[in-house]
Amino acid sequence: MYIQVLKSKIHRVQVTDANLDYIGSITIDQELMNAANLIEGEKVHIFNLNNGERFETYIIKGEKGSGTIGLNGPAARKVLIGDIIIIVSYATMDFEEAKTFKPYLVFPENNKIH
Repeated sequence: MYIQVLKSKIHRVQVTDANLDYIGSITIDQELMNAANLIEGEKVHIFNLNNGERFETYIIKGEKGSGTIGLNGPAARKVLIGDIIIIVSYATMDFEEAKTFKPYLVFPENNKIH
């Protein structure tokens, strides 16, 4: 049996950019991506703490150390610059493997790893 479990989480980052005129996705600072074990093109779920929106998109790598969290395309309509969001990805794995798997949890301050 296979189940989906939490793989990665970037908890409470601030949206720095919202660009409607783009094909879609979320741009994430590469430093945050590395800390959370996320890769470019990976599907993520976004939870907006300011308005309750929940949606999914894919990752584009942002400049390392920039603190960038930018929603692009249609997702830009679901946030405002300054909103606080949670970024989550899941992995499908064997039930027994899932029992011992430890997710990558990142708790940045001001969109930076400390």
